[in-house]
Amino acid sequence: MGLLTGPMPLIPPSGGTGAGQQDKGPNVVALGGGHGLSASLSALRLLTSQLTAVVTVADDGGSSGRLREEYAVLPPGDLRMALSALCDDTDWGRTWRDVMQHRFRPGKGPGGSLDEHAMGNLLIVTLWELLGDTVAGLKWAGALLGARGEVLPMSTVPLTIEGDVRITAPDGASALETIRGQARCAVAGSLEQVRLLPEAAPACVEALTAIELADWVILGPGSWYTSVLPHLLLPEMRQALCHTAAKRCLTMNLATDTKETSGMSAADHLHALRRYAPGFSVDVVLADPASVPDLSEFEKAAEMIGAEVVLGKVGASGRRPIHDPLRLATAYQDIFGNS
Repeated sequence: MGLLTGPMPLIPPSGGTGAGQQDKGPNVVALGGGHGLSASLSALRLLTSQLTAVVTVADDGGSSGRLREEYAVLPPGDLRMALSALCDDTDWGRTWRDVMQHRFRPGKGPGGSLDEHAMGNLLIVTLWELLGDTVAGLKWAGALLGARGEVLPMSTVPLTIEGDVRITAPDGASALETIRGQARCAVAGSLEQVRLLPEAAPACVEALTAIELADWVILGPGSWYTSVLPHLLLPEMRQALCHTAAKRCLTMNLATDTKETSGMSAADHLHALRRYAPGFSVDVVLADPASVPDLSEFEKAAEMIGAEVVLGKVGASGRRPIHDPLRLATAYQDIFGNS
């Protein structure tokens, strides 16, 4: 298809403040999925033009799940969100970000096949069909958006998350029940064991290369069992993350006791990381002090994975536990500089 599509277009137009007009900055790879990865990318794109997002591909709900099932493709939703987060802060970038995030609502007539689909998901799948290449399709989407960085899938095949959750029977006895799918695992309560299927799924080669060449690898924030840990459950990617010469930063969530991690403290999150990837070490753990009520326990857990704890106010003002891009960028800049 290269002969039909021609060379990669130079977008946005030269009048914008593209990535080429700023200092390159460190070579950074950010891993995760969904809103957590979007938060780290929104911050990191302010610091470097050498930025690669490696995205989970296990989503099976909503528009992504429908497209995954109907067309046997990678779920595009988290990839779309990463691309949108990397949009340049110009009229061009903001417009295309809104286009990518636009979601079709039910019309006045009978229900249609576009209902609840995100426009960006349809665009990405269209590029995949035209080009026959997942990575090339994402590069074209990034060029259209004027993205400050590259977006890659963690695997070249759709993945499935499977977990065990403890349930209580009517007679009071407890037992483990296996549930399958990211959408179900995300609201399971307390997962006792998580697996990635297929167990030996291939990692994206370009993602492995990016990790190998990085100066910094950023893992998190995000849903712990369905966005963060999956990168360490994929054998080839776990090996790359354990052996890269890059420094590693783990960004903690602002809210730890969620539908997916019911009853877990910040320290418990680190213990889970250690349990699933005992060979993986971390240089820095970044946390908002408000999310770490027991600092002593948290520091002991961080020491267990070889990490220094860096506390910084990175949450946005307001009631919702979301990261503020500028505050997060400032924290990352300090961490990179102090290294």
